Amino acid sequence: MIQAVIFDMDGVLLESDLLMADAIIQTLAECGAVVTLEDFIPYVGAGERRCIEALAAQQGVACDVEATKAKAYAVYAEMARGRLALAPGVREFAARARARGLHLAIASSADPVKIAINLGEIGLPSDTFDVIVSGLDVALKKPHPGIFLTAAERLGVAPDTCLVVEDAVNGIAAARAAGMRCLAVSTTFPPDYLAAADWVAGSLAVAPDACFGW
Repeated sequence: MIQAVIFDMDGVLLESDLLMADAIIQTLAECGAVVTLEDFIPYVGAGERRCIEALAAQQGVACDVEATKAKAYAVYAEMARGRLALAPGVREFAARARARGLHLAIASSADPVKIAINLGEIGLPSDTFDVIVSGLDVALKKPHPGIFLTAAERLGVAPDTCLVVEDAVNGIAAARAAGMRCLAVSTTFPPDYLAAADWVAGSLAVAPDACFGW
């Protein structure tokens, strides 16, 4: 039976990928890189550091990745103010999980600063979750399973008792590699891209009860 639900953040708890992409586009432009939203697609869910590093390399420009990431987060913080909202069904889904006695966690490839910005903007207290794992807590990002395995370890549950909620192909691959069940929400990718998940729903507002057990 499921003992814990591990949520990805961007695309699951809120929609912020486009704002983050815009912030990175602006910041990379200062390094001489010209990128588009389409260039971000392979890196959705993989974390800002990997995205910046890969896009800079593709453009053949040199940049200090950590400094560029920090600047991008600062730009994002300004852009996100008053523009983010909790995704449909999140509170209700979390309440359904709690009613079943399940643990809750966030496992996001983002840095803690972005997690804090997002939770603050959507009005979701951090203590809603028993554990929050960020991209700084693991050496390898999604599709590597490390971030989900770290969340399970900190929750004190076995990986095969965890349900991961994801929106991205990289995240689904990470959940499967971790030996966890996966519910995908089709907020970022169309449903046919998410076929590797155990369940696919348009949002958490219409997620099936079956995902809480098997």
